[in-house]
Amino acid sequence: MTGLLICAALGVEVRAIRRGLPSPHLGTRVIATGLGLRRAGRAAARLGGREAVAVVGFGGAVHESLRPGDVLVASEVRFRGRVHPCPSAPLLAGELARAGLPVRVGPLVTSGHVVMGAERRRLAAEGAYAVDMETGPLARAAEGRPLAAVRVIVDTPRAPLLSPGTLARGMAARRTLALLGPVLTRWSAATGPRTVLLAAPRSFCAGVERAIEIVELALERYGPPVYVRKQIVHNLHVVEDLNRRGAVFVDELDEVPAGAVAIFSAHGVAPEVREEAARRDLRVVDATCPLVSKVHAEARRFASEGRLVLLIGHAGHEEAEGTLGEAGDSGVLVQTVEDVAALPPDRPVSYLMQTTLAEDEAAGIAAAIRDRFPEARGPRRNDICYATTNRQQAVRAIAEESDVVVVVGSANSSNSQRLVEVAAHHAPAHLVDDRGGIALDWLAGARTVGLTAGASAPPALVDDIVAALRGLGEVHVEERVIARETVQFSLPKEALS
Repeated sequence: MTGLLICAALGVEVRAIRRGLPSPHLGTRVIATGLGLRRAGRAAARLGGREAVAVVGFGGAVHESLRPGDVLVASEVRFRGRVHPCPSAPLLAGELARAGLPVRVGPLVTSGHVVMGAERRRLAAEGAYAVDMETGPLARAAEGRPLAAVRVIVDTPRAPLLSPGTLARGMAARRTLALLGPVLTRWSAATGPRTVLLAAPRSFCAGVERAIEIVELALERYGPPVYVRKQIVHNLHVVEDLNRRGAVFVDELDEVPAGAVAIFSAHGVAPEVREEAARRDLRVVDATCPLVSKVHAEARRFASEGRLVLLIGHAGHEEAEGTLGEAGDSGVLVQTVEDVAALPPDRPVSYLMQTTLAEDEAAGIAAAIRDRFPEARGPRRNDICYATTNRQQAVRAIAEESDVVVVVGSANSSNSQRLVEVAAHHAPAHLVDDRGGIALDWLAGARTVGLTAGASAPPALVDDIVAALRGLGEVHVEERVIARETVQFSLPKEALS
């Protein structure tokens, strides 16, 4: 951290911000630049220092979606033909959202005059979200430093500046400004140079890539809508993207119209789901990961031998439900060593594993099964998939060198959760859906950040985080490669024909 300089045009804005700052606010300066381009330009010429710069105050919306009281965090500042990027905007916006503020991220335009009417519409058509009269010169002077621009919206196309209610909106905006101070100090504390250690492999595995491609091919072949039972893979961004393109995600097949296209997710399904699809004459495309299908085959084999089929896994996970369904009445879910002690002793035993488990956790339970049932039969090969194992080994390697580890993945992703657990043995570790989920406090004092992604998380999300961190200071990126993955799975004939 190099300190924080907060710039605001008006005295009322300065007082509101100072009122909200933690006391004492060492290392933080708040200055009044004066209203308009000329005064802001003079203030910019005197900027000096190497502090992080935050330009805050009231603003006018040009984008129709913004409402009075919304907080715009600028993704970039447009001024006199130049664009000044604010790469850390998603980090700051996420922090403001967690503080309970209605936040948007988008371009901010600095103008030399009050913008109204046709000009407002033109700026909106060019993608701008809001306009002010001071940020541009200050952003230009702050080039090379961490930069944030935050505007609390007072007027909008539907509630113009010269209209009844402006005073009340301004008073409300002043109260919001007072809430910005603590968040801006956390943003400043997170600034500084750092190293990012990338785990490799990370992000999509072959099974996830195959499942997503199956949905894309089904949309291309059959046209939307196509129906997907459960989430195709456990990632919010993947599901939202496919949903926008025409995939409809349902919990059960009774939500799918008779005769429609139904895709089974990568996690697999129980036999009764397949039977229901056949009864309802659904056109099924099976995206079950081939490694999950292998576990299903083992479950059927062990059950046919009259064995109790123990599945080491997690309750409620779709993969566990599908595998237990294949074992029928012989299937028993085992989640802990204590579960092993409660098993009946009078039947031959076999055991399998959910493919997304942490190796250490699963190995401990498997050892307890073998101790209690010396004749227990396990899988011919380790059920935990190669991608899960590789990502766990890779995150362990970076965690040993990191001050904090960030794992990209959704909360319902078992393999992503396991990455957090593995990393947490060596450093504080956190799971985020995307860059907006990173708490700035995690980064304060963290000079080395470990970064990876679960097997269902898009690789672009990792790139987004690196870009956002660059907005806080210089970033040196290193990659730790523990394996090269060349596995590819063929597509089912239903997706190709």
